[in-house]
Amino acid sequence: MDYMFQTGFLGTRAPFFMDFVTLIVTLLPLLVFGAILLAQKKSYKAHAFVQTLIFTVSVIVVGYFEYGVRVGGGFDAFMDGSRVSHNYALWVLIIHILISVVTLALWIKTLISARGEYKNQKLPGSNSAIHKKAGIRTFIAIALTSFTGIWVYLLLFVY
Repeated sequence: MDYMFQTGFLGTRAPFFMDFVTLIVTLLPLLVFGAILLAQKKSYKAHAFVQTLIFTVSVIVVGYFEYGVRVGGGFDAFMDGSRVSHNYALWVLIIHILISVVTLALWIKTLISARGEYKNQKLPGSNSAIHKKAGIRTFIAIALTSFTGIWVYLLLFVY
């Protein structure tokens, strides 16, 4: 897995795995929005499949990222070379982690409840409005996770 730590493709100091994960994190809100459009077009089975696929791939990407960070020496190793204050970058990272954990919980809850409601024939149907609100909250959390993830990347590898 030496390729993970070779120079990335975004033209920064970041290793390949960070560029790859950042690209996925950047695209994530767009992909989820595309899945939401499927529901708006009443393609409910496709919506459910795509949402589950995006979630699964995201969890795998986070695992890949965590492995790379641990093997690469952690936050302090990636801070080396940044001109940003260590404390500032650390606070942004903490905010990103908190948002990410909340997002994961919301996304899991939304997926599990949707699956149960679909099996009980309440989606689409009587629980659609509740599911839509949960989906909007989850989408906002995913967008915030993406934004803060990009922010951390910029602090570590651009500034």
